[in-house]
Amino acid sequence: MSAKQLARKLKQQFKEIFSLPVEFRGEWTLEMSDAAQIADVCQFARDSLGFDFLVDITPIDNGDDVPRWTVVYHMYGYGHGCHLRLKTSVSEEASELPSVSAVWRTANWHEREAYDMMGIRFAGHPDLRRILMWEGYPYYPLRKDFPLAGKASEMPEVAFSDPAPLEGGPFVTVAGGEDSTVREPRMRNPEG
Repeated sequence: MSAKQLARKLKQQFKEIFSLPVEFRGEWTLEMSDAAQIADVCQFARDSLGFDFLVDITPIDNGDDVPRWTVVYHMYGYGHGCHLRLKTSVSEEASELPSVSAVWRTANWHEREAYDMMGIRFAGHPDLRRILMWEGYPYYPLRKDFPLAGKASEMPEVAFSDPAPLEGGPFVTVAGGEDSTVREPRMRNPEG
């Protein structure tokens, strides 16, 4: 069965909440209108359609647009070798989705990362706490309103106490140049 056929079966099962499947570069995406049903949809995708692996959960900050976030679930089925994406939206006021960690154990870490970096909460998650930043860190670093220069920290023993500028830093690729070796940070400082 192809990814297109699997996407159509999923849409057929949940007619009222899905848009038509969209194909881009051979990959299929379904957009959900009701984020509250994500766990039920994922359970069906795993049990009935063979999507036995959750590759990733990707939160997208839409900035000032409403709804604030788009959350993308990337699924794969080892038996049929097909990929499928589910997209749903979450408003800043709600900022919560049902957890799919009961469907795929890998969702545990993906949801924790989405919470830690964007502030999106997952209802029913068994251990929703920070995974990259330290407990008590008051910001969400991948939000569009987080400044590129960072924010000052009150915890000098844990992190930098002053914002670190990114422009020209050792890990920043420089625009322009004849080819990628000129733009690559390692080439600017080969001893480092």
